[in-house]
Amino acid sequence: MIPVQLIAGAIDRKAVVERHNIRITDINQILSLGNGEFSAGVDGTGLQTFGGNSMAHWAWHSFPLPQGATMADVPETGTIETGKLRGEMKNASAKPEVSKWMFNNPHLFNLGRFRLIDNSGKVIDSAKIKNPRRTLSLWSGLHIAEYSINGHPVKVETVVHPELDMIVTRITSDLIGSGQLALELDFPYPVGSGSNELKNRWCGNWEMENSHQTQVKINKNRADFFRIIDQAKYYVSWEWSDPSAIFTDMKKNHTFRLTGSKGSNSIEFVCAFGLKTPGILPEFSSSKAASAESWKKYWLSGGVIDLSESKDPRWRELERRIVLSQYLMGAQSAGSWPSAEVALMGGDPWSAQFHMEMVWWHLAHYGLWDRWDKATRALGCYEKFFPVARKLARQFGYKGAKWGKMVGPEGRTAPWGPTYILHWQQPHPIFFAEEEYRLKPTKETLKKWSEIVFETAEYMADFPVKGEDGKFHLTPIRTANENGNGTDPAFELAYWRWGLTKAQEWRERMGMKRDQTWDKILSNLAPLPQSAGVYLFCDRWLNTYTELNKGHPDPLGVCAFLPFTDGVDRQTALMTVEKISREWQWKDTWGWDFPWSAMAAARVGRPEIAVDLLLKDVSQNSYSVNGINEGWYFPGNGGLLYAVAMMAAGWDGAPEKNAPGFPDNGQWVIKWEGLKKAL
Repeated sequence: MIPVQLIAGAIDRKAVVERHNIRITDINQILSLGNGEFSAGVDGTGLQTFGGNSMAHWAWHSFPLPQGATMADVPETGTIETGKLRGEMKNASAKPEVSKWMFNNPHLFNLGRFRLIDNSGKVIDSAKIKNPRRTLSLWSGLHIAEYSINGHPVKVETVVHPELDMIVTRITSDLIGSGQLALELDFPYPVGSGSNELKNRWCGNWEMENSHQTQVKINKNRADFFRIIDQAKYYVSWEWSDPSAIFTDMKKNHTFRLTGSKGSNSIEFVCAFGLKTPGILPEFSSSKAASAESWKKYWLSGGVIDLSESKDPRWRELERRIVLSQYLMGAQSAGSWPSAEVALMGGDPWSAQFHMEMVWWHLAHYGLWDRWDKATRALGCYEKFFPVARKLARQFGYKGAKWGKMVGPEGRTAPWGPTYILHWQQPHPIFFAEEEYRLKPTKETLKKWSEIVFETAEYMADFPVKGEDGKFHLTPIRTANENGNGTDPAFELAYWRWGLTKAQEWRERMGMKRDQTWDKILSNLAPLPQSAGVYLFCDRWLNTYTELNKGHPDPLGVCAFLPFTDGVDRQTALMTVEKISREWQWKDTWGWDFPWSAMAAARVGRPEIAVDLLLKDVSQNSYSVNGINEGWYFPGNGGLLYAVAMMAAGWDGAPEKNAPGFPDNGQWVIKWEGLKKAL
């Protein structure tokens, strides 16, 4: 590999970003604009005429409880079962209908949509849109849609304000002044879960007109709405530039229309959403400038990777994925709560709640890219959920705090058979605490995380079961792969050992003695299961590489984002990585499996395998034109960012050279700055 002098400011960051601006003609493709907390998806009209949602991390709704049920029937922890874990959960609530309700609630919902309509009051026919051209400038966050309707040019500029949860738009066309083009804002009833709403264009039900309320007040060129959807309430303020424009309450389906004044050739509007009515709203020009300044600051801070001098023809696609993943995370996954797997694009089969085991994939990369401030608000979920986590541990007869699985802001775990025996989310807060301490090794950081670290470790020391062999075993446990329940899975054992070891280090950093019980567990924790020189999913699961070699390749997790720990044999790990890379059914996997595998390959000294896996040509590892893994799966994007940062900047114990995770074959030139070394 060609050595690269890493000098701050040596990389033309703007050039790196702008060569991956999105330029397309597809009017149905949804491109996302956002500020991390709020996101608006826009189509080829520059609005949401054919698809796209307006969603925020704060916007949660729950359907009414089943008839005859009260909140007393909804356990705070997500289950009424008690006692030591012995298998899968059978009863979340004493009432089956309430258990079903618990899975669907709460859920994220669509705050409203903007569409273009014609002079007949109908939505613009996509067939009438000619010569469409779209550009999303990543450096400024500006989306520009240009096209013609009946021979008349139309230009729509759209951004999201960096501080306010607000859509900002300018429409330029003489069709505005002739009444042939107007705006429509309408509000739906939420749909909850059960389907992938990305495939349905919009998330919401516009037929249930009588199930929600919209109150509106008009003051000159501004309309303030108060929305009531069952117990959910929020505010919307829509303000437009043309004081002579005509605002119309359609008195049906929560629909409102804005028609430009006669002879005008443009109209600007801003529309803010929130839990309270905003005051004075900034107009289009200042909001557009604020967006540009905010995104410029984002790109000029933190890390950057430039692959443009590489000879391997795959460099451009890899760099495109890196840049777009950074953009998408900054737009949709840097808010007050961890992201759903679909982030803020729409709904998903899991109520758009977040999975606590997947929080790592959404947020861990911020530590390596030196953008930790983008993760801190969402990571506050651990402090908020701490009382529930402690109550859950006590309910099951354990010490410490047990973290849930699929949850919303209440921290209540949604019903699913294996939900409480899935455990690989348990050490995550220790990992995040360590990430923050590496960035800010202060007493304040230790104080901030210490109780969460120690109570997390208390549960981890109390959960293992002592066997007749004198060893402590992880059982019953659902594998991270979710392919079954077993005993002593290799990945979880390695993560368990790392977490308890790190928790002891935190005690020592704070001047405390090591916990003797934790040391007893560490000294007697079951060995990692292996056979024929490779690690297995679980103890005695000899069909790991035959019948079970699909889905998440858990065995390589012993050395992927985890550093090598006691009990992990380097040669066995190497053989595991090589066997999985050859024999896994990669067409039956998930998007984060590829960066996870690349991390492991890099760590065992196989950078060629790392790059090949990172760019493996299967649909699950594809990144659509908008940059999203498989078009919807954000954990793949977060995993990609962690993997490439690790491969470029290295990890603890990595070879002392530039980009140790990339092949040293003269085909790759890795220039980077602002990245942090991985654990």
